[in-house]
Amino acid sequence: MLELAALGFLYDERLHGYELRKKIAALTGHVRPIADGTLYPLLKRLEAAGYLERELEPGQVAAPRHMLVLTAKGRAELFQRLRRPDELFITDENRWFTVLAFLRHLDDPAQQAMVLRRRLTFLTQPASFFWDGDRPLRAGDFDDPFRRGLFTIATATSRTEIAWLRETLAELAG
Repeated sequence: MLELAALGFLYDERLHGYELRKKIAALTGHVRPIADGTLYPLLKRLEAAGYLERELEPGQVAAPRHMLVLTAKGRAELFQRLRRPDELFITDENRWFTVLAFLRHLDDPAQQAMVLRRRLTFLTQPASFFWDGDRPLRAGDFDDPFRRGLFTIATATSRTEIAWLRETLAELAG
C-alpha cells in the first residue's frame, strides 16, 4: 500500500522525502502513521529496483535537498499495479482507497473500468462478518446493539460504494 502511494504521488510531482511522507500520511495515516523508519527503507528499495531516482536540488535557505523523481520504470510499475491490483487491493478497504487515489493515472477508461468491475463483483457477493453455518448473519439477527451497528454501518457503506461504482462504470462506458 505504501509503495503504491509513493509511486502514485511521485508520478504527480518530484518530492522531498518529508513532503512525500506528509502526503502518504494524509492518504493512509488514519490507518497507520508513517514513520521515517518505515518510509526511508521503502524509498531505498524503490530506488534499488530502479523505480525512483534522487536528484540534488539547491536549498532555498538551507543545504541542498534530495528530491525523489519517478523513473520510466517506476511509471511502468505504477501502471502495472493499477491495471492489475493484487486481490488484497480489491478486498481490503484501505488498500482499495489507495488504488482509487491514483486510478486516474491510467488513461484508458476500459482499464479503469476493469478494476472497478473487480471491486463491484467483490462487493456484490454474499458476505458477512459472522455466519451461521452457510448462512450469512445480518444486522437483524443480533440483539447486541454494537453488532447491529457494525452491520448497519457496513451495509450503508457498501450500498453507497456499489451505487458509485455503477454510476462511474456507466460514465466510463458512455
